[in-house]
Amino acid sequence: MKKKYIIISLLIVVLLAIGLWLFLFNRNNGIYKDGIKSSYANAASESCNCEESWFPHEQTPPPKEGDGSPFDSKSTTNCDFHQWSWQKFLWLTKPLPGGNPLFLDSLDLVTPQMENVPPQLGIKLVLSSINQAGRNGVLVSNPKFNNATDTVYYSIHINTLLKDKAVSMASLINNGKLPVSNLETFPVGALELKVSWINIDAIAKAQQQEYFTTKAAVINSKGQYVERTVALLGMHVVGVVKNHPEFIWATFEHKDMAPVYDKKTNSVTSANEMLFYEKGTTTGIDGIKWPRGATSPVVPNKAFILYEYGVPKDLKTGAFMATSQAEPANFDNIENINKCVASRLKDVFVNYFYNGSIWLNFDGVSPENQAKAIVTRDIASALPDSLARGSVNLANITMETYTQTFQDDIHTINNSNVISCFFCHQSSNFDKSRPGNSPLFLSHLFGDYLLFTKPATVTGKNANNLNNSRAKRIQEINAQKMQQLEDFVRAKK
Repeated sequence: MKKKYIIISLLIVVLLAIGLWLFLFNRNNGIYKDGIKSSYANAASESCNCEESWFPHEQTPPPKEGDGSPFDSKSTTNCDFHQWSWQKFLWLTKPLPGGNPLFLDSLDLVTPQMENVPPQLGIKLVLSSINQAGRNGVLVSNPKFNNATDTVYYSIHINTLLKDKAVSMASLINNGKLPVSNLETFPVGALELKVSWINIDAIAKAQQQEYFTTKAAVINSKGQYVERTVALLGMHVVGVVKNHPEFIWATFEHKDMAPVYDKKTNSVTSANEMLFYEKGTTTGIDGIKWPRGATSPVVPNKAFILYEYGVPKDLKTGAFMATSQAEPANFDNIENINKCVASRLKDVFVNYFYNGSIWLNFDGVSPENQAKAIVTRDIASALPDSLARGSVNLANITMETYTQTFQDDIHTINNSNVISCFFCHQSSNFDKSRPGNSPLFLSHLFGDYLLFTKPATVTGKNANNLNNSRAKRIQEINAQKMQQLEDFVRAKK
């Protein structure tokens, strides 16, 4: 009998040990508040490919995003997001019978304050914006590439779903019917694009045919619009799918515009002239640094890609950093789907590649808790057990040239201070006279529009700086956004 009790006691000890191990395993794999699991994410080990239904390009269907889509599930794969990104880009750029890609004909062209941009010179694509997000850096091309230089311009395109929601929510807040702090989100299907362009003459003649080109009305130094042929350089594709009110942030760009930093040699080298990089070797990060208030980068014509596909690597070892996203599976998925699309595309867009995307881990999380996480969690963090997934140092060489890092030395970059879209696109309102948090503020268009349409009679310590003058209101918007950025930078260092 005594032996029997000993055996039973041992079994109980074993079961307790197993239970403790399972508890610690689950805890270390991250069950956070609001039921959000934030473990160091596994990416699918199988190859991430494109689908036959996407081709030919003229017939690319839009990706499924709502009920019945891959996102209508308690469990998604890393590849689901990469496939959405590529299919969405192909759908947006598919040629219509009139010759234009879908996004130029079907989306609204707007200013950063979400004003409609009317055609100029009879041309729908109107370009006047040259300042990058962040510290207002201006990217110009390498004058030695084609014995000419020009400035990169930007356009913003949105669909009705995003615009209608932004207008209605801003009206409610400005009329005092909805608090600034709220859990409202943009609907599934809401979409905004940011696209970069340059005068075709800045590109070497032998390569001009490799770019998608179109006519644009471009503002010149005299404030007059002139007709130019412009080449598409890059595109941010930012859209809401089911269970992801934070948007999927995907980016695409043309091949071979700038070299990638070599971690092994701590340098950047190009044997040939490139669109944004003079041939030769440079060290350090001065080529991608734009100091506050500056009129040029520290070193001009030396722009480079800090991390391929936005996936950070350790400078000393060359290995992938330990972040919230499992590697190399995520990196390999991006590379595989790029190769898959390139093998099937037959038009000019074969010369563009997918540089990655970023989203949050909301598998199995209710819509209410998704919204709560956006306003309470540090969504910009890339540390293990954080929410960020995908390319946690996502950037586009033509749009985030000078915000790929805010560190002063490349040796100080680590997994606690890498930069992505969520570094700037957070839930806080930059208008200090009306502080608050909402998932709506992830879209800078909404934040800009909210302040742009704010009644001049609203009280607050900054109210007397605001009036109905459009120029002064935009100046106030830019100043407050810049201050918010600097606050974010100080917090990250």
